[in-house]
Amino acid sequence: MDFAPDDTAREITARARVFLDEHVLPAEPVLEEQLAAAPGEWSPRPIVRELQERARAQGLWNLFLPGDQGAGLSNLQYAPVAEVTGWSPRLAPAAFNCAAPDTGNMEVLNDFGTPEQKEQWLGPLLRADIRSAFCMTEPDAASSDATNIGTRIRRDGDDYVITGRKWWSTGAMNPDAAIFILMGKTDPDADRHRQQSMVLVPRDTPGVRIVRPLTVFGYDDRDHGGHAEIAFEDVRVPATNLIGAEGAGFAIAQARLGPGRIHHCMRAIGMGERALALTVARANQRHGFGRSLAEQPVIREWAAEARIQLEALRLLVLKTAWLMDTVGNRQAMTEIQAIKIAVPRAVQTIIDRAIQVHGGAGVSSDTPLAELYAGIRSLRIADGPDEVHLSSLGRSVLRA
Repeated sequence: MDFAPDDTAREITARARVFLDEHVLPAEPVLEEQLAAAPGEWSPRPIVRELQERARAQGLWNLFLPGDQGAGLSNLQYAPVAEVTGWSPRLAPAAFNCAAPDTGNMEVLNDFGTPEQKEQWLGPLLRADIRSAFCMTEPDAASSDATNIGTRIRRDGDDYVITGRKWWSTGAMNPDAAIFILMGKTDPDADRHRQQSMVLVPRDTPGVRIVRPLTVFGYDDRDHGGHAEIAFEDVRVPATNLIGAEGAGFAIAQARLGPGRIHHCMRAIGMGERALALTVARANQRHGFGRSLAEQPVIREWAAEARIQLEALRLLVLKTAWLMDTVGNRQAMTEIQAIKIAVPRAVQTIIDRAIQVHGGAGVSSDTPLAELYAGIRSLRIADGPDEVHLSSLGRSVLRA
């Protein structure tokens, strides 16, 4: 196993880091000003479009997607680039057109979409002309088990009629989110993993109703297009909007969530690195009880543990990326589950301790730490909670 970055990965990562330092991090206060100036709007702020134009001109675009449609990077090549974007999760992924849920939706369309679906929806997403949402989680179902979903997709002649309610549909508050990928049941009597299908639902379809925005620890994630609860009330779409085959929805969801989980973990390493960098700066600047915080034994222990955890978890993420590239996502499932459990837990602790070092400033909006904490804590639920992954991983270990 060779995890050393090749020339392509080194070159793109270096350019992404320069772009982050010169354009993205200085744009964070600009984003805050633009959000405050138009608090009722969910559309992308001008600074996001400016960053996208610059990134695209520099070739830092669609880096997550392998093959001809994207930058052609492997998972192992993309890993260090994704880590760079984790330093500014509010802006960097969007700047490079590598933000969820569009990344996963583009992967679904690229891998399972028809030529017509790709032309109508994938092309505009790759150009960032539109945004999208993924409608899977439901308020009335334990969505950690995707077979529980109750939204009904009923065939009616040349159409499908959709009835149900979804929530935590990230990005859906943004009016630019022109297409929703929805998962529901087409055959409740089939095998439990063959009951579900995925369909494309244009935002402006009659019967689609945005019920409300949702918040994460009080944050509305307006810069990401928010999270919406959506009602689908007898929504009628053409049967040609089906993605793949009837009954293939669960398998497509698993194919989508595998890469999504590793992308989240790659970015989370970057979040942890930024939190540690802020801790180092604060500890060396702040004094109390006659010495700097950096001289306090507990702060030194926290810094040491953070460095150990980040280095170890980075190696596990790189191994996972390498396995996905060499033997496929299914064979890498043990490692995918392991990083999904371990990385958010460790980074949550690193960010929490960074908040502690900053005192009152850490829980304020004067630093990015509070919002980083909200994001990493929710990641322990998103794409499957810790407990589900632990149970599945433990089952695999015991079987072996």
